Amino acid sequence: MAGVMTRKVAFLFLGETLLIPHLYPIVEALAAAEPTLPIELWVSTSVHETLLARWSRGLGQVTIRRAPGFRALPGYVEGDNPPLPPKLPTLFRLLPHLLGTPVVVCAEQTSLWLPATLPLRTRFIDTFHGAGSMMARGHWRRRAGWRTLVAAERDRQALIDGGDAPERIVTTGYVKAAFRQRTPAARLFADPRPVILYTPHWQAHRSSWWRWGPEVVERILADGRYNLIFAPHQRLVERVPELRGFVAGLAGRAGVHADLDSFAMVDGSYTAAADLYLGDTSSQVVEYMMRPRPCVFLNALGADWVDDPSYAMWGAGAVVDSLDALIPAIDAAPVLHPGYRDFQTRFVETALGDVSGGAPARAAQAVLAALR
Repeated sequence: MAGVMTRKVAFLFLGETLLIPHLYPIVEALAAAEPTLPIELWVSTSVHETLLARWSRGLGQVTIRRAPGFRALPGYVEGDNPPLPPKLPTLFRLLPHLLGTPVVVCAEQTSLWLPATLPLRTRFIDTFHGAGSMMARGHWRRRAGWRTLVAAERDRQALIDGGDAPERIVTTGYVKAAFRQRTPAARLFADPRPVILYTPHWQAHRSSWWRWGPEVVERILADGRYNLIFAPHQRLVERVPELRGFVAGLAGRAGVHADLDSFAMVDGSYTAAADLYLGDTSSQVVEYMMRPRPCVFLNALGADWVDDPSYAMWGAGAVVDSLDALIPAIDAAPVLHPGYRDFQTRFVETALGDVSGGAPARAAQAVLAALR
């Protein structure tokens, strides 16, 4: 499709709020590298707009623009995961606005329908999201992008093994590690007790929630020596609608902070605040281990996990096979942690690559290369 190209870059914030920390640090790095470069942030809801507007004030030549189908959601608490307009109609209505844009950056596969189905001159750059992701790495839509940015060499090799051209895949390190706009953890609890983060997975065949979850929460609170953050994957409540009633029943109880919706669930606030990670197979543990700390894993389903790569993260801490072993394992975890520290460090290096904060600058250089 023909059109006059204006030197600018567009970032697509059209998906779930969990994508924002994987994308916004690149905006900051690009604005720092090229302060006069026009950068457009396309948003799908007022929740996205409010967050990005506050952070980007005074940041280079950044403009926030409302995508077609934009939803104003005045009743939503700032940062809560909002209902999104339909993605494909939004994308195709947005297309005329993107035709004069040389480079578009996104963090999800849906946006790649545009370069995959249309002969566009615009170069799309896709950055992987997720920690130790198990997504369909070789999906044909990904190959329609000009470049794919991945955190670690393991991801790059997986894409190449799946048929991608090596020059298309750029290893940057983990972009989200540089996300700065987190919820302060100091306000969560009145008492300075050790903080446990419990993050059950949202899929029943991989999760501790269906068999053990409520009892895990009750046993920790009854013990009384720990503060508990209960922050499962946002999609768990889709599978367990009664979860909202369970969380409502925790309101007012000492030593527990329960969250099903807020931006703190996805921005790294809780993994940064915790002293001990308690979970099953959620990838949040990889982000948690960016700073090595004690872990305990719940084998509620009786998995034969030792040689199963899907449970590789369970080498980072003790594995509990019964509820009666839960509190003893939590108590012992800080003492046993030195024996797991090296494993955690190696696991993070393999899964996330560089987590020192330099990933957004490398990603910004890939964007500038696309402009050139």
